[in-house]
Amino acid sequence: MSQTRIAPYGSWKSPITSDLIVSETIGLGAISPDGVDIYWIEVRLKEGGRYVVVRRTPDGKATDITPPPFNVRTRVHEYGGAAYKVLDGVVFFANFDDQRIYRQDPGQDPGPITPEGEYRYADLILDHRRNRLICVREDHTRSDQEAVNTLVSVDLKPGNISQNTGQVLVSGNDFYAFPRLNPGGTQLAWTTWNHPNMPWDGTELWVADLVKNGLVSNARLVTGGIEESIFQPSWSPNGVLHFISDRSGWWNLYCWRDGKIEPIYPMEAEFGMPQWVFGMSSYEFASAERLVCTYIQQGTSSLAILDLKNKKLTTIDGPFTDIWGLRVVGDQAIFNAGSPTESAAIINLDLTTGFPEVLRRSSEMVIDPAFLSYPQTIEFPTENGLTAFAFFFPPKNPDFSPPTDELPPLLVMSHGGPTGATSTVLSSEIQYWTSRGIAVLDVNYGGSTGYGRKYRERLNGHWGLVDMDDCANGARFLVKQGIVDGNRLAITGGSAGGYTTLCALTFRDLFKAGASHFGIGDLESFVKDTHKFESRYLDRLVGPFPERRDLYRERSPIQHIDQLSTPMILFQGLEDKIVPPNQAEMMFSAVRAKGLPVAYLPFEGEQHGFRKAENIKRALDAELYFYSRIFGFELADPVEPVHIENL
Repeated sequence: MSQTRIAPYGSWKSPITSDLIVSETIGLGAISPDGVDIYWIEVRLKEGGRYVVVRRTPDGKATDITPPPFNVRTRVHEYGGAAYKVLDGVVFFANFDDQRIYRQDPGQDPGPITPEGEYRYADLILDHRRNRLICVREDHTRSDQEAVNTLVSVDLKPGNISQNTGQVLVSGNDFYAFPRLNPGGTQLAWTTWNHPNMPWDGTELWVADLVKNGLVSNARLVTGGIEESIFQPSWSPNGVLHFISDRSGWWNLYCWRDGKIEPIYPMEAEFGMPQWVFGMSSYEFASAERLVCTYIQQGTSSLAILDLKNKKLTTIDGPFTDIWGLRVVGDQAIFNAGSPTESAAIINLDLTTGFPEVLRRSSEMVIDPAFLSYPQTIEFPTENGLTAFAFFFPPKNPDFSPPTDELPPLLVMSHGGPTGATSTVLSSEIQYWTSRGIAVLDVNYGGSTGYGRKYRERLNGHWGLVDMDDCANGARFLVKQGIVDGNRLAITGGSAGGYTTLCALTFRDLFKAGASHFGIGDLESFVKDTHKFESRYLDRLVGPFPERRDLYRERSPIQHIDQLSTPMILFQGLEDKIVPPNQAEMMFSAVRAKGLPVAYLPFEGEQHGFRKAENIKRALDAELYFYSRIFGFELADPVEPVHIENL
């Protein structure tokens, strides 16, 4: 048995390299069963982040359906989702480059069915009776006003493609999602909301009849409002409308029967989730009296079967701690899932035997379990006598031990959203840090989902305060326990997490370094320059603009560089429409002018979140290099240097 070497934290040699991470990793999602076949989307880092539809047949063979250069990705709301639909082997999809809808018959090349122009489509469903798609359309034809969202129908075999932009079925509100037909194709349900709400704040559920010409009639409000979030309406096989609502303070299941709303199984758990993308699914029907569902408690997912007749919930035992994108076909439940020991994968669970078959893994990287750092769920005190939550990952490497008098550096991670959550699914990027001797604290700060509406609403009016303080208090909690080195605390985050990072570095003296990945430095510039979906997001999180411009300036790190005394590194995609590059550029210039160590890495061709293998690798290694220079530890392996100003 080999002896461990004594080496400082941060300098441990790890087999979990950035090259291995990007070469062995893909993104997975958008599961779509079609008869005996199962389709899904793969995001290929090696192909520049191209989204590819893949079909798996019963013999276990997986085949790429989408030929290059097609990229199955919609830009509705910029975040997209639900970009394709399949029936009897025919795939309809939105193509990223031109945002047109294409039809691809088996064995054929894709051909467009919508014209070139400024229209985008998402959340595609098939209306078999009328040979058409029903979907959300986002109209960008008017550059002098914000995009217009509607529900439209698109002919599947148009006589004239140039006219097939979509017939408007429902209009008048700012946003639409979840168009869903009842089994007979006679009624259409959908959700809708208006500025300044986000879909997790307040939405409405509507139902309308479909008349002979396919248009809607007799539209009526089922439920919802500005303080109730409705998620995933779905019709049961016998035509009863079901949905998820957080009217109780938790996203729970309900049905609408005979004009009345009935709770199905009240529970202090989250059956819903924040609708950042289209097509999300946390329940589906196995039969008229039985549905399969997922729910979250204390940040951990469970899978269950709900007997609708007897109102009995039976949890299905399994290793998975995060489950999403659920689809059900007969006695098969197909979903994305992962655990602390397994990266995300597509799972086909036999509901009769309980046997889970792995259809596709997001990572083929094999990590020796001896190198894995397992998450520890922690609760810690934060501001106003409240409690916040996080997952702590201690350093772990069987080949190395630290000097007896040394505590590890800590990297605090702040998730994006900010309405979102982190999970315990095996993350090769977290293990990249821990296997080198750097502890990680992944924080579900106030405002995160999975803990009920009250916890989610902690951030309302307090973004840039609650999240920042929860991240800082989580780090302080570990320092007080003598677990990490209080002089080597760093914080990192992307998007909204990047904003939290910049706030923590500017307004608190705790952290000694930080990394902002496409983060917001100036709230005022962001609210003036972002896309429609999030253009009024900050009304609740900060305050109405411009009426409360004072708050926007007060909480913008760029406005308070005089308070900043901490080195930072900034990463930015140059085609980012959500957080434009000027945010990072302004921050870099201001920090450089102050004489603080700072580095800036812009990436051409990247949007909001990096999708190209070479850029993901560069960002990961560059961040490690930056911390090594700031905290003074030697790296075990050579890393391409980063030019750090003022070092």
